[in-house]
Amino acid sequence: MSEGVENPIVEHLRHIRGQVGRIAEDTGDFEHRMSSLGSAMVLVKREVSAGDETDACQQPTLHGLSDRLERMERIERRPGLIACRTGVLVRRPMPPSRAR
Repeated sequence: MSEGVENPIVEHLRHIRGQVGRIAEDTGDFEHRMSSLGSAMVLVKREVSAGDETDACQQPTLHGLSDRLERMERIERRPGLIACRTGVLVRRPMPPSRAR
């Protein structure tokens, strides 16, 4: 009778041991995946930082272009003056007045 009681307990313990082994393997898989994700996040952060740096370097140039465009638009609104491609102001030819 004692042997009948031990067998189910031993089998149950073997089953638990197998489950613990599978859990240990899954945990190893998860650790590997998390490590890979951590490495990928470092690369993403590095790319974002490089993009921010590029943006910061381009801002002064964009502000300069914006200022230049505003000056050109103001010049275009001035009567009698036009700006050529070299940036030099040229007098706009005046239409001949009509004599009556």
